[in-house]
Amino acid sequence: MSLSITLAALWAVAATTVALLPMQRQYLPGGALLLIAPGLIVFLGVQHGWIAATAGLLGLASMFRTPLRYYGSIWRARVLTKEPK
Repeated sequence: MSLSITLAALWAVAATTVALLPMQRQYLPGGALLLIAPGLIVFLGVQHGWIAATAGLLGLASMFRTPLRYYGSIWRARVLTKEPK
């Protein structure tokens, strides 16, 4: 197994473990995992191509769908409420 696949599998195990924690204890490790994910997906894509990177991106979106939806709504609210000059 390549290094990128091994790291992606360990990331998935770590994300699943964090999901089992009480909500108050999920913020710091979950944020760290969310920050590490883009670099890991790029590394996966460099070693195995765009199909593997897309699979990693879909896995990330699946595991972090609630925080991504929340930050997406904040971003959309900022973009849509911006007044024209």
